[in-house]
Amino acid sequence: MDITVVGRNAEISSRLRDYIEEKATKVEQFDPRVQRVEVEVTHERNPRQADTAERVEITVISKGPVIRAEASSSDRFAAFDIAMGKLTERLRRARDRKKDHHRTDAVPAPKDLPVVEETVEVVEEVDEAPKVPTKKGVAVESQLGDSPVVVRQKLHDATPMTVEEALDHMELVGHPFYVFIEKSTKQPCAVYHRHGWTYGVIRLDAQVL
Repeated sequence: MDITVVGRNAEISSRLRDYIEEKATKVEQFDPRVQRVEVEVTHERNPRQADTAERVEITVISKGPVIRAEASSSDRFAAFDIAMGKLTERLRRARDRKKDHHRTDAVPAPKDLPVVEETVEVVEEVDEAPKVPTKKGVAVESQLGDSPVVVRQKLHDATPMTVEEALDHMELVGHPFYVFIEKSTKQPCAVYHRHGWTYGVIRLDAQVL
């Protein structure tokens, strides 16, 4: 299992790297098929966000669904520990789901689910629309002219799935929404949290006018 640690606006100390690598090895206890664990540490430079200036995102790449967790804190070690706690719970749920062989709505294990980006291409745009990414796994960041607005885009594979499967994947990556291609209709869709235990589905009519 490979463990990669990268920083965005942040330098990764040897102490932090050793701490992350030691803790991340426990992932294999939940999923022996794990191929790679990616940890991204981001520092927010805005002093008004000092309490959440350190953000850590952990992504587990396996032969099954991608599982991700993130957390923010004023301390990088604390942010990692919180994210690791969330990740552990999601790994445990994914493992328990695999054990339930009689569940009819079990999620299949597609091989080519989206993964977190490993590189970022930064492009300066002046009075133009943000550049559209063309490489999978590469994020494109475009600053709109002299404004502080930065648009970040990523290109992913789209594996057709049912609404139920999309809800499961949304929970595993810990996002409030999940974009996917619906298996039966081939429509671009998005599932999202509403309130309590209710969810919503947005469907797009992809007909070209």
